[in-house]
Amino acid sequence: YLYSLERAGIKYDLNNIKTLSKACGNPHKEFKSIHIAGTNGKGAVASIISSVLTESRYKTGLYTSPHIKDFRERIRVNGKVIPKDYVIQFTEKYYGLLEKIKPSFFEATTAMAFKYFADSEVDLAVIECGLGGRLDSTNIIKPKISVITSISIDHSEYLGNTIKSITNEKAGIVKRNVPCVIGSVSNYSKSIIKNICEQKKSAIIDSSDFDFD
Repeated sequence: YLYSLERAGIKYDLNNIKTLSKACGNPHKEFKSIHIAGTNGKGAVASIISSVLTESRYKTGLYTSPHIKDFRERIRVNGKVIPKDYVIQFTEKYYGLLEKIKPSFFEATTAMAFKYFADSEVDLAVIECGLGGRLDSTNIIKPKISVITSISIDHSEYLGNTIKSITNEKAGIVKRNVPCVIGSVSNYSKSIIKNICEQKKSAIIDSSDFDFD
């Protein structure tokens, strides 16, 4: 049933995720998070951060996409995939609403992930953006840290066909007073992100300032 929602295509707005989250009790407000956007590298960065937190004895949620073999790979707590029973129970409980608002596959699974992390009482959840940032379904969270790994032309039909528009979309995850870490981005993209961080009074941490050799 969840896979059938893929026929709805990509919905690049926050209306459905807000409706779903409200029905679930706004679970995204019940856990701390780290939010990661970027053209490349965001999945790897999310997995590394999750592993570090888990090894540091934090109960850690991880939401990534796509999966390789099993849908449940997308939603994990301390490295363990979401139980099949939870997926079934969530889908059955909210089936009526899903049929009514016809969310995309990603919108439905994002709501499921947030609900599962809240029910699991995670200390922190590492959340990877699916597409862009500003209107990505994951962007209803207010994280402790935002991360932008890299920026290049991708999904131009949704994000625009210039580096400026794509940078603005991905930097849409920056929240007021929330620090933002940036990875390998051009000086042009960096200047745009810095301006956005200044407007939102968010500290910016440039990974290129650190010598990892």
